[in-house]
Amino acid sequence: MDERRTVKVSKYLARHLRHQPEAIGLTLDEAGWVEIDTLIAAAAAHGFRFTRAELGHVVAANDKQRFAIEGTRIRASQGHSIEIDLGLPPTAPPPYLFHGTVARHLAAIRAEGLLPMDRHDVHLSADRATATRVGARRGRPVVLSVDSAAMHRDGHVFRVSANGVWLTGTVPPGYLRFPESH
Repeated sequence: MDERRTVKVSKYLARHLRHQPEAIGLTLDEAGWVEIDTLIAAAAAHGFRFTRAELGHVVAANDKQRFAIEGTRIRASQGHSIEIDLGLPPTAPPPYLFHGTVARHLAAIRAEGLLPMDRHDVHLSADRATATRVGARRGRPVVLSVDSAAMHRDGHVFRVSANGVWLTGTVPPGYLRFPESH
């Protein structure tokens, strides 16, 4: 499967497993799962065809492990804008987590902190390298440090997804550390 096709299928899955399942007639269960055969049939009925083998390749090859397959079902690992309960237990975070962004968002982040925007949670990374890659998707990356240990002590809840993304409702500005050059 060529890289362009892999990206196209991955984006299609993200759209319909995270944000708009109803657009192709899918109904996800409360945890975001759908039968693989149902997904493939719904996509085909809406003019987007892929095989089970292609789907398996996209899931296995995705460097961020955005999707999970369990038996005959598939779901997005996180990043939903629709109501989903991923069933992730509260987990004590490492002392610091990281968030990748770009300079044009810094004024709003300084004022309001990190907000989930159109998602259910703020997404944080366990390492700077991952946060840098995330920020680079939108331009020159700026990596913010999050004092997650202090947040946790102060009652903020953290969960970690199957692919290692740390999730929390918001990050108030007082827990953020900005690079000195910004």
